[in-house]
Amino acid sequence: MKLNALPLAAALVLAVSCVSSPDPAPAGPAAGTPASGSSAYEDRAVALVQGGATTGTGTSSGSGGSGTSTGTGTGTGSGGTATVPATGAAVDVPPPLPGVLTAEEEAFLNNYLSRLNYMVYFDEAAGIEPAIAKVAVSQANRYLLEKLGLSVVDFDQMERIKKDQMAAYQAETGGSIDLIQYIAQKFNADVYVELSFTASASTNGSRHYASARGSMKLYDTSTGQLLGSIPFQSPEVMSTASQDAAKTSAIATSVWNAMPKMVDQSKALVKGTLSRGIRYEIIIQVTPDSRVISTLRRSLARKVREVLQDSYSSAETKLLVYTFKSRDQVEDYLYDAAAAAGLKDLYLVFSRGKALTFNSGL
Repeated sequence: MKLNALPLAAALVLAVSCVSSPDPAPAGPAAGTPASGSSAYEDRAVALVQGGATTGTGTSSGSGGSGTSTGTGTGTGSGGTATVPATGAAVDVPPPLPGVLTAEEEAFLNNYLSRLNYMVYFDEAAGIEPAIAKVAVSQANRYLLEKLGLSVVDFDQMERIKKDQMAAYQAETGGSIDLIQYIAQKFNADVYVELSFTASASTNGSRHYASARGSMKLYDTSTGQLLGSIPFQSPEVMSTASQDAAKTSAIATSVWNAMPKMVDQSKALVKGTLSRGIRYEIIIQVTPDSRVISTLRRSLARKVREVLQDSYSSAETKLLVYTFKSRDQVEDYLYDAAAAAGLKDLYLVFSRGKALTFNSGL
């Protein structure tokens, strides 16, 4: 309704109202809105109907919609902008960098190194007398028992296992790894130590003298990789009993004195191989569909540092997994990845050390 059409009394009231309580100066009409004489409620109604934004001094932004509504403010607020961040936004977490450990991984690694397990045997190709070899292995095991409180596989037990486990060794590995490495895996040894040495003796009157020298070769049980070699040598030892007694004493002394160095160096050498994580060998029997294995591999890769497919056939697939997690956690990850790939009936056939063999259940 236009002003000149109003009754005179209404016009006078409106004039008095304008003089006594002036409205704030409008910021200017927005496109598609009524003239500046319209109320704020009308402006808001027009904005809602049109679905557009009006321009003014007050701004309101909310997380409930994708747009921003702006209008001429009639209240006493300052008209500042308030921004509310969107909720539920996905945040990409970059994978760990090679060789750069998280705090959790560093703690796991330190704990792992402090609890390394060893298995000691002798080099069967070195031509060492069995009696002297037994002395050397027993002395090394004595150090592991008394100084570190570790469980060991003694010499006589090793000899029995070599005979008893031959059939299982052939069935599980097909001779693909050394028998001693296989036994070390069965006993969850992280490092197996191979002793190789020679002893020499001489007699002067009623006194017998002997000395020994040799090396301790350190092998990674999972891979069979040679980690390093520690030389040792005994001082000359004297015995009044016999040359054999002098040799025995020389061997026992040299091995005992070399063990602390072996333990320290093995930790440093093992740590140097773990920039990618602890290596687990995963074998899955009965894998007719390579696409299913691809899905399983990609699902597993989200939980560990690295997954490599070493081989594939419809009969068997071999994966190499690198992670700073325990064997039990790796097993759990396999079940989760298998379920995502549709292998809900996958089950563990057997495990030895860091080698786990599953059947797909197909």
